[in-house]
Amino acid sequence: MLVDIAHAVGDYLHDVFVIQIDGWIILGFVAQLLFTGRFVVQWLASEKAGRSVVPFAFWSFSIGGGALLLIYALYRKDPVFIAGQLLSLVIYLRNVQFVLRERRRDNAEAAQQQA
Repeated sequence: MLVDIAHAVGDYLHDVFVIQIDGWIILGFVAQLLFTGRFVVQWLASEKAGRSVVPFAFWSFSIGGGALLLIYALYRKDPVFIAGQLLSLVIYLRNVQFVLRERRRDNAEAAQQQA
């Protein structure tokens, strides 16, 4: 019985990770790596600062990974995945807008202090 279960699991994993591999699956993996990379970037920046930090690279990885995952979801015609990634991209882009606005304000204030 355990041998049968092991063979069934092995066959399933072989089908999913070997037989079904195509360009779209590879795109999905690249997208997921980018998306996961954002957490690594955020964690390393926080460790370095000794406090919770969200670096700009976090948003860059979020947008890159989210956009690729949206493309993948559109290809797979998965409405749940499409809706989730689309909403996430809107949120990421809005956060980038906040970051850029704050940087412009900080640069203007620094220029005024130097004058």
